[in-house]
Amino acid sequence: MLLREALDAGVVPTEVFTALEVDEHSVEWGLVERAASVGAVVHRVVADVLARAVDTVTPQGVAAIASRPEVDLPTAVAAAAVGPLALVLVDVNDPGNAGTLVRAAEAAGAAAVLFCGASVEPWNPKCVRASAGALFHVPVSSGGEPVAVLDLLSRAGVRSAATVVRGGTVYDHADLRGPVAVVLGNEAHGLPGPLLDRVDLRLTIPMAGRAESLNVAMAGSVLCFEALRQRRAGT
Repeated sequence: MLLREALDAGVVPTEVFTALEVDEHSVEWGLVERAASVGAVVHRVVADVLARAVDTVTPQGVAAIASRPEVDLPTAVAAAAVGPLALVLVDVNDPGNAGTLVRAAEAAGAAAVLFCGASVEPWNPKCVRASAGALFHVPVSSGGEPVAVLDLLSRAGVRSAATVVRGGTVYDHADLRGPVAVVLGNEAHGLPGPLLDRVDLRLTIPMAGRAESLNVAMAGSVLCFEALRQRRAGT
């Protein structure tokens, strides 16, 4: 549940809304009590009222209001410089893809995720849900022109790696031990040529089947976990 992830990350909700039908011996009620213990005001409401206030099809019976963690671009770049892994999303429009990528990056030990260009807002509700709360556990910045973001990372000593359909280094033959930033582009168009020219590594994920390429969330997850595999193997 997102409320648990937020509380675990030290996010303090100001208000919590719970359906009257929620059992006071349930896990959900335990989270409500935990939120109350750090200062949240608890409101009990009819389930139908709560359902109309949130945008999920099947709400879990608990909703909360909290200030979202704000991370500026310099802070995210500084975190990426410590490494070992960062993720840069350029014009990634779909909140489901973006949230999935944040989840994969955090699971692979990323130090920061940087949304830039025309990417979706990180705190879009669907993006937050798709991240399964990972947005609360890794520094996430939003904003900046992609070229400027890559330049800042380069000056901070962070190499950049992007995928190309063909002609790049096979992804598991490249050194991704970091500090390295995996750079991913728009779902339909990928990275624009001028930006692709600025990355340090062009990587290709070989296909054994008929598919020409992977969905951006799948490709990004493959690279994030390849970077983790290399760090764990010490290769």
